[in-house]
Amino acid sequence: MPAEPIRYYHRAKKTVETEQVYGEAWLRWTYENPAGRFALHALFKRALVSRIYGWRMSRPYSAQAVLPFIIDYNLDVDEFAKKPFSYKSFNDFFYRALKPGARPVAPDRSTSSGQVEQVAVLPADGRHLAFQNVDGAEGFYVKGQRFDLKSFLDDEALAQEFAGGSLLISRLCPVDYHRFHFPVAGQAGEARLINGFLYSVSPIALRSNLAYLWENKRMVTLVESPVFGRVAVCEIGATMVGSIVQTYLSGRPVAKGEEKGLFKFGGSCVVTIFQPGKIKFDADLVKQSAAGLEVYARMGESLGVAV
Repeated sequence: MPAEPIRYYHRAKKTVETEQVYGEAWLRWTYENPAGRFALHALFKRALVSRIYGWRMSRPYSAQAVLPFIIDYNLDVDEFAKKPFSYKSFNDFFYRALKPGARPVAPDRSTSSGQVEQVAVLPADGRHLAFQNVDGAEGFYVKGQRFDLKSFLDDEALAQEFAGGSLLISRLCPVDYHRFHFPVAGQAGEARLINGFLYSVSPIALRSNLAYLWENKRMVTLVESPVFGRVAVCEIGATMVGSIVQTYLSGRPVAKGEEKGLFKFGGSCVVTIFQPGKIKFDADLVKQSAAGLEVYARMGESLGVAV
């Protein structure tokens, strides 16, 4: 039986495309083969393996892999803040900064009636799933399985506060820009670490068990926005992710689109949760997500408007 491809909707091109999966053979063996699943639970999900791999990706010799990676995945070097040959390791390249203006932040917009709509933006480059009501988000990776807000936030009171709220899952592939940003302006609290395993967050893995999203190591930051209310911005570690690094200063105002942090080597994920009735997601995100298609779009593009 042929392997099911990963397909997504490209927002800019308005086309459905097939993902070129980094390490696909290894991922499919690990999550779709009985022997691979045994190795996964015995070894690969554990932090030590990812730390060792992350260490290797930070060694000077790993810089030899940068140029082949750029060529294989057709990356746009013109948007890099540094020249391709100047990176000191693969990790240095992996969490690269971009030139100013490479990711424009969508401004608030005026309606035909003259009113101003307050716009929230996507927090990262990647493939996005958007659900206006998290309680109705069912079966998007695994048939019949819902997103478990209580387990994900590891806080029953907070889960009750966000129950019925709006959920965005932003999945970053190794080929993507790996810095994440604030989707709204507001006062940013301290990032709370929730320890866990390091499963892959690729659909290849999530099709077998959605719970990897709340069994993995993750960090939760609450942003108090005067427009969007309290917003939970959460980063998820995954297999071969060396670490989640927060670069913002907590306890101070942050701007929409401002850098929040970065992921070291590996695929990873950002989950953004809004309180009920605070945001209306953009129609294309909701439509494609309802059809089971992630939407490829870049950080700073419109996510939705305040209601």
